[in-house]
Amino acid sequence: MSNANIEVSMVTGSCLCGNVKYEISGEVGDIVHCHCKTCRKAHGSAFSSIAGVKDSDFKLVGDVKLGCYESSPGKNRYFCPNCATQIYAKKDGTKHIVLRLGSLDDDLKSKELNHIWVSQKANWYTLNSNLPEYLEFE
Repeated sequence: MSNANIEVSMVTGSCLCGNVKYEISGEVGDIVHCHCKTCRKAHGSAFSSIAGVKDSDFKLVGDVKLGCYESSPGKNRYFCPNCATQIYAKKDGTKHIVLRLGSLDDDLKSKELNHIWVSQKANWYTLNSNLPEYLEFE
């Protein structure tokens, strides 16, 4: 059986200063919008839009060593050491990363799934979405 008709499209991303570049050769999971206090603080934003990517499908391009911060036990956030753009998070024992979608250079075919941790949402904005909302991570 031939795989000649299967087209794999590459998705790319980078940090604000361009030091960090990456490629994704596989599927980017459904999009989740996280409103937890940690994501808000880490991104300096109302929430963080994220999606899962298999470790084997994610590749850093170049030789820049990412900075790392353990934001909660067993969860590390990786970022550009120059401009501090968050690229992804990784929980110990998983086979995927949690990609920070703000670092993408390309459009995605992924769909929005839901909002999580709305129990920690900042009080200075209103969600106007038809997506499901969860008080915590379900």
